[in-house]
Amino acid sequence: MAFDILSILRGRAGENVELQEKHINPAFAKVLRTIGFDVSYVRGTGPYLYDGTGREYLDMLAGFGVFNVGRNHPTVQKALTDFINSEQASLVKMEAPLLSGVLAEELKKRVPPNLEMVFFTSSGAEGIETAIKFARCATKKPRIVHLTHAFHGLTYGALSLNGEHHFREGFDPLPGHATAIEMNDLPALEAELAQGDVAAFILEPIQGKGVAVARDEYLLEAAKACRRRGALLILDEIQTGFARTGKLFCREHSGVAPDILVLSKSLSGGFVPVGAVMASRETFSKVYSSMERCFVHSSTFSQGGLAMAAGLATLHVIDEEKLAENAARMGAILMGGLLELKKRFELIREVRGKGLMVGIEFGRPRSFTLRLGWDLAHKVNSGIFGQAIVIPLMSDHGILTQVSGHGGDIIKLIPPLVIKEADITRFLVAFEEVLERAHHFPGPIWEVASRLAKHAFKRRTEAKPAAGQVAEQVRGGAGI
Repeated sequence: MAFDILSILRGRAGENVELQEKHINPAFAKVLRTIGFDVSYVRGTGPYLYDGTGREYLDMLAGFGVFNVGRNHPTVQKALTDFINSEQASLVKMEAPLLSGVLAEELKKRVPPNLEMVFFTSSGAEGIETAIKFARCATKKPRIVHLTHAFHGLTYGALSLNGEHHFREGFDPLPGHATAIEMNDLPALEAELAQGDVAAFILEPIQGKGVAVARDEYLLEAAKACRRRGALLILDEIQTGFARTGKLFCREHSGVAPDILVLSKSLSGGFVPVGAVMASRETFSKVYSSMERCFVHSSTFSQGGLAMAAGLATLHVIDEEKLAENAARMGAILMGGLLELKKRFELIREVRGKGLMVGIEFGRPRSFTLRLGWDLAHKVNSGIFGQAIVIPLMSDHGILTQVSGHGGDIIKLIPPLVIKEADITRFLVAFEEVLERAHHFPGPIWEVASRLAKHAFKRRTEAKPAAGQVAEQVRGGAGI
């Protein structure tokens, strides 16, 4: 009998969450059911998802920032199909693959001239591991400085640079020689660099967790401080890269030139995992310092043909469809609409971000009745209110969003960059309706918060682990 993947998709349709619970991640399956996200999607195109009933969902999550060019973009599909049909020899290993050289060439055209060399990875976390190794090898220094609330991935080296206790708990002891400082605090960075043992300072120009934005002048001064002290500046643009913030790379807003640039997620086009670490020829020469060391850092699927084809096609789409310009334009409309809502609704504390990477942070309201509901919910869990907003956006309006960060109520919006003004309007209208309901206590939004709070309290009293709290589980998704 011939293998038929389509018959599996048709025959097992609707078993998604059940199979997840049985074989992969029971806790996550329970989260999906609890918050009403146990949907079986059967199709995706551009910024939209569709379930088995044909219901359309507006995707404001984009696979945690993977689908900048939208889902199933025909240009990327065709590139991959053509490559498969060409029967190219891929991953020979004792060869120099053509497409990896072409993709490296294309990436170099889009970055500062000091980033002369490229190492290809399969994920962002693998890119961070590469950057750590390269920085330590190039500087002969042991310590990495990172930011509080940073998220650079969940492999062991990357986890040691994670500013959130939630992710680190249970995995100690982590690799040492890492120090956390606050974002935008230049004196704190200077103090660490002055000790003389810092190999690199790593940061996201906009943090994925909570959408905290590094000031332009801070980035520029941090780069100067690193150079004075012989440390490297590593920019993690795994999520902010490839037009997300209205520029091809977020670094362009400030003009900062990093020593190492880490990329991934949307370079894949949403099909084949691929990432890239870019650095100077001098840095690479210290790692690959002789013929004997030509494999001193490598990865099994690095330079794989399908991944390189996906990357090349994705760059073409970003350029051809002017997605950076669209992200800037749509982001301005979205931000403007949200700031207008902030004037009307006291539960919104702050709206921040760049392009189509936007954070909406809620805060304790002024009015007595709303403050009562807020305090009751937050006695159990500090992130429940944000989830209580996300749930009706999904169930009532078919809009997929998620909370972001820990210890605060923040919704992050990172939609595919192919969205149109009508999609922005759809979100703003839905969000306004949910906010209207949230500003009446008691009311349906607070009933959702109460249900989540009771569930979290029950889990906490039964099992006691912090990760047992529903809001913490959902908020802890990698890359959110």
